[in-house]
Amino acid sequence: MMMLMMLMMKKMMMMIMIVMLMLLLLMMMIMMMMMMMMMMMMMMMMMMMMMMMMIIMMMMMMMMRRRRRMMMMRMMMMMMMTTTTTTTTTTMMMMMMMMMMMMMMMMMMMMMMMMMMMMMMMMMMMMMMMMMMMMMMMMMMMMMMMMMMMMMMMMMMIMMMMTMTMMMMNSHYFRSKQ
Repeated sequence: MMMLMMLMMKKMMMMIMIVMLMLLLLMMMIMMMMMMMMMMMMMMMMMMMMMMMMIIMMMMMMMMRRRRRMMMMRMMMMMMMTTTTTTTTTTMMMMMMMMMMMMMMMMMMMMMMMMMMMMMMMMMMMMMMMMMMMMMMMMMMMMMMMMMMMMMMMMMMIMMMMTMTMMMMNSHYFRSKQ
């Protein structure tokens, strides 16, 4: 009887383990997807902004005399440069974050496996619970980090834009006689 029970337990544990692993994988997949989406969005936004700026500048240029027009051209070049660099950096950051996430997940999986191997039957359930809790916590932390990163990035972008515009306004081009 006891043996039977044990066997049953073992089977059940195996099942649970498999399911959990599956879930983990699924989570990983979802995360990846989300990240990709975010990156795409960011890129798109940046491009759009750039386009808008360009158009506005063009419009302005139409109404100017030759010298002013030249200045505008220069400005545009500068803007282009800045925007592109910022976009690339952000994407890189995102990639890095993704990698980190993946690593974390892998580690988790490993840990789980180890636990499964090592633990006794009775403790198993408790340990499972603990693990789950821990994982949840980790996820939360990660999410928070991501959010923070995003915020920071946005801030940086805005700041850069502002500075750039300021520079443009105060630049010696504009101080030159019209």
